Amino acid sequence: MEVEERLAALEDRVAALEGRKSVDPAKFWALTGLRERLPDSGGVLFTGAVSLPTGEYYEWQQEAMAEDQFDRDWSDLSGVLAALGHPVRLLLLKEILKGARSTAELQEHESLGTTGQLYHHLRQLVAAGWLRAAGRGQYAVPGSRVVPLLVVLAAIQEPA
Repeated sequence: MEVEERLAALEDRVAALEGRKSVDPAKFWALTGLRERLPDSGGVLFTGAVSLPTGEYYEWQQEAMAEDQFDRDWSDLSGVLAALGHPVRLLLLKEILKGARSTAELQEHESLGTTGQLYHHLRQLVAAGWLRAAGRGQYAVPGSRVVPLLVVLAAIQEPA
């Protein structure tokens, strides 16, 4: 690698590091507010205000200190994440958030498989806390899980 290329690469790295220290407060208003509340070890915040197609409305905010997250055992979270790792389960959650709440309504969707498969996936989502039984053959995403679910989905998408 020639000196000019190495210098350009080094300048790019320095610029990237400097960029981490100063952010546009108008663009990163939530981050600016979070920094005011955080210890030096840092933390994360997720928040949202969501109107569902059903007319339900949820607001949620949760913060976690980075040190606490690094100190905890992450393996106990694997079941909650694994429940989201199947395309049928993601489709179920989407359909339920859009208003299909009964197993009869869900069975009408051709991509959700047989009745046995449907119940298997519903049980997995209930066990992981992403769904709750809302009555006989009725399911709902708990209000406290609506924004976190959308955050998880947004977090795994490519940033704009």
